[in-house]
Amino acid sequence: MKLEFGRLITAMITPFGDDGAIDIDTFAVLADGLIEAGNDTLLVTGTTGESPVLSESERADLYREAFRVANGRAKIMAGTGGYNTAESIHLSQMAAECGVDALLQVAPYYNKPPQEGLYQHFAAIAASTDLPNMLYNVPSRTVTNIDAATVARCSQIENIFAVKEASGDFDQIAEIIRTAEPGFLVYSGNDGDTLPMMALGGVGVVSVASHLVSGQIKAMMNATVDGDLSTAASLHMEILPLVRALFPAGWSSPIALKSALNSVGFNVGLPRLPLVEHEPSLAAELAAITRGQTLDQYLFARVS
Repeated sequence: MKLEFGRLITAMITPFGDDGAIDIDTFAVLADGLIEAGNDTLLVTGTTGESPVLSESERADLYREAFRVANGRAKIMAGTGGYNTAESIHLSQMAAECGVDALLQVAPYYNKPPQEGLYQHFAAIAASTDLPNMLYNVPSRTVTNIDAATVARCSQIENIFAVKEASGDFDQIAEIIRTAEPGFLVYSGNDGDTLPMMALGGVGVVSVASHLVSGQIKAMMNATVDGDLSTAASLHMEILPLVRALFPAGWSSPIALKSALNSVGFNVGLPRLPLVEHEPSLAAELAAITRGQTLDQYLFARVS
């Protein structure tokens, strides 16, 4: 099975300075650290990257910087999807000009299109560039679910190669794996679902927790592929408290992730409004859980 984008993809945060502007220097250090920690692909301007609050010029700056830092060591994927098909096409073409290797297309949110609308939306975006496209199903955020039949239909489009599945519906995930075109890839979109999804035939994860524990996650996936499910399960259980703490009820990602990174001295600033700083008691609890993990060493190479 060809895994051009590997098994471990990190959905990168976007660091901001005290003035609210993008901290491009910290972004570069973070991208380099994630690559050195074993990430195969970096996803820029996804949900974790706070894409809805980034301007087009800010997106372009991030794509170019990620491409520069990666320098062939990892692939760069750009989140360019949204609820406006024409705008998604424009952003996809802009990202292609910036040198990215692939695109992520989230299900259109708010306007709640029917399944035929989803298919035509994804097909139009895919036709607008030669880049590979990954679909992103996250109905908890978008309200709209990309049904298994629609994913299978999209898998027939040459440059739609994968889906990031964050529905948590394992019946649907199994149906996608069963009915999609041969070679179509399914990635977990929830860190806590990676192990069981790989047991069904998933190939990897688009991760948030990998900002902190890339090594642990990669070891878990390698053990799964090698058939060492005991080791894989043990590693899964080790990181599970962190995964849960990164997604507290009522606090959308990446609020907790930024708090966790800041707590270990890797300062990435606060989210942009309408997201806000983590509630102090939750931040303290998260900091304690984070420090109890086997954290990636790049986090400690630059503290400020």
